[in-house]
Amino acid sequence: MERVLLKLSGEALQGQPGSGGVDPDTLHVIARAVAAAQRAGVEVAVVVGGGNFFRGVDRWPGLDRASADYVGMLATVMNAVCLQSALEAEGVQTRVQTAIEMREIAEPYIRRRAIRHLERGRVVIFGAGTGNPFFTTDTAAALRAAEIGAGAFLKATKVDGVYDRDPRAGAGARRHDQLTYQQVLERSLAVMDGTAITLCKENDIPVVVFDLNTPGLLLRMLLGDWSDGTVIGAEARTPTAETVG
Repeated sequence: MERVLLKLSGEALQGQPGSGGVDPDTLHVIARAVAAAQRAGVEVAVVVGGGNFFRGVDRWPGLDRASADYVGMLATVMNAVCLQSALEAEGVQTRVQTAIEMREIAEPYIRRRAIRHLERGRVVIFGAGTGNPFFTTDTAAALRAAEIGAGAFLKATKVDGVYDRDPRAGAGARRHDQLTYQQVLERSLAVMDGTAITLCKENDIPVVVFDLNTPGLLLRMLLGDWSDGTVIGAEARTPTAETVG
């Protein structure tokens, strides 16, 4: 596998839960792992969320969903620019492309240009979601993964995979090592929204859910060792570095 799409939530960048903003230490850990993978020959594209700065239509009465979503898109661009700076501090050429044009800050999203950047060894960070309200950043990530021909959708989370129920709700939750797209849809598992899963299913892009906070795991995932996450695909399978390299 040579090209992957890494999805980072905004919450993943804030460090301690509820702290908000961006935690520099967390940012640099992510940047170092992405830089190492890029130097190993992996083409890495990234989609970032914005929940560490702004989240939700219910922030206050009268804020409509479309307006809230647009503000959230701007928050993802803030995270994208911060991550770009951290990557460039690691010596990695990086481009930010946004679905909403803001040329003084980033390039507009152009599919062929993004692919060309990746082919030249640059990391590409996609900001502003799809550019449209009513779509999540998971859907934006699935869309970009399909557009650039990514071999995998790597979803970094706060838990070590997909469970049959919320593991924070009490003991007894069982982690799935492997799932099919159809199982995720039929069981309404809280992985990502149905539109994102369907996009990955239609384009045969495996989804790997893993814990961002496990030391060294992000780099292993980027290099193709998915053994410590939940792998979602057309059929049950668990690729490793030996089988996908």
